[in-house]
Amino acid sequence: MERASKLIRGMKLPLDTLSGEELACAVWPQAVGKKIAAHTRAAKLVRTRLVIEVEDDTWRRQLNALSRHMVWNLEQVLGKGMVEDVEFRVVPRRREPQRAPAAVPALFANKSANQSADESAAIADPVMRSIYRAARKKALA
Repeated sequence: MERASKLIRGMKLPLDTLSGEELACAVWPQAVGKKIAAHTRAAKLVRTRLVIEVEDDTWRRQLNALSRHMVWNLEQVLGKGMVEDVEFRVVPRRREPQRAPAAVPALFANKSANQSADESAAIADPVMRSIYRAARKKALA
């Protein structure tokens, strides 16, 4: 079975179809494996240096020690000369947007004591019903 890069090269597509940068960034996860790819992202190719974004300085130091092996893996996939060096840059992960906590259901928001007594009537156990009523009263106070 042939590698995808060899097949793409063999297709003799126009040069503007895939840039070297796009190809190098696309094969990064294959060259380093799933675990490392989960903590890194290939950002860009500057001449023959592939710039990789990592989560923190610990990852950067650990991956620097493996950079020669990674370049060798990239050469196996892309061919010699496309990527000759790898540079790791610390770029913290972007935080997910924070969402507002779920709103208090309208069922409890504007009820009077008589209406809320009705909902506690559905609790069969009298002890649990009284605990629920006391907790609700404390929460609404």
